[in-house]
Amino acid sequence: MVMAVSFERYGRLYYLDPGSHRPRVGDKVLVPTDDGPEVAECVWAPQYVTEEIGGLPLCEGVATAADLDRDEQNRQRRADARLTAKRLIREHGLPMKVVGIDFVDRRADVDQLVIVYFSAPHRVDFRELVRDLARGLRARIELRQVGARDEARLQGGIGPCGRDLCCATFLKDFEPVSVRMAKDQDLPLNPLKISGACGRLMCCLKYEHPLYQEFNAKAPATGTQVETPAGDGVVVGHNVPSDTVVVRLAASGRRCACSRADVCSPRQQYEASDTTTPDAPAVEPVQSVELIERPTTTEPEPEVQTEPESGRPRRKPRRRRRLSQGEGDNAGPESDGSTGDSSL
Repeated sequence: MVMAVSFERYGRLYYLDPGSHRPRVGDKVLVPTDDGPEVAECVWAPQYVTEEIGGLPLCEGVATAADLDRDEQNRQRRADARLTAKRLIREHGLPMKVVGIDFVDRRADVDQLVIVYFSAPHRVDFRELVRDLARGLRARIELRQVGARDEARLQGGIGPCGRDLCCATFLKDFEPVSVRMAKDQDLPLNPLKISGACGRLMCCLKYEHPLYQEFNAKAPATGTQVETPAGDGVVVGHNVPSDTVVVRLAASGRRCACSRADVCSPRQQYEASDTTTPDAPAVEPVQSVELIERPTTTEPEPEVQTEPESGRPRRKPRRRRRLSQGEGDNAGPESDGSTGDSSL
């Protein structure tokens, strides 16, 4: 069985093994983390799956009242730490932006730990800031600089598609994205249209790129003459999500969307394959193949052959047959036993 939890409302989902516990949607449960068990909300109730999934962390049970009080106090401490960090950064005049705050109080090596995630255009000397934060929050302080993509992951938001950011919901690892992927997908190279909330190229360009590569490898290119059920035409565009090709008909000039399977029919694929081509001659029957076969000898074969030793008549083209008959007439009869001169 598998269940899903979330630490923040509309945040990323984490999958757990419920074990012997059966929480319902909305219940608070304890999730094991590197810093100890933390409180999270059950988003998907435990349910059976078709395949065995191993390696999932085990749910530590339903959160008690003490766990809920501790979680609420930590939320208040994180809010106070954010305000204090922003105030001290402004007083020191540092080009830093606070992205997130983590408060840890269940680690064996430290009593209380405050982790401040910040973004900055370059490296920042924050040694004085750390001393003031430790004095004001009375806890150990760690400052960690993050990039633009991690900043969007921590803060969350809405993407250009109108949905929650992929990095804040389900995307785990950031893979490199290039402008070449946008060109292959026929997207405008306007940075405002192909960039996400982080200001970088959208992550969805990466995991949609293989689909466009497969389509472009099999579909006819733009400007290709094709045959469609509506008539002959020229390919003027592609629609990869719907697996269709836009064709301008030669007869009427109008455009129509045809399936890639209709344009690249099995017959056309077979004719374009290595086994045969549209201009290849037809395969000769078995008898003709047998007649073409000749014994391998070291002496050159005569151009005109007599009847085979087996007695079966040899099938040859009419032109060759007439030549054989004419040459036989000029040579004289050989089967009647006559010994006269052929000139008589």
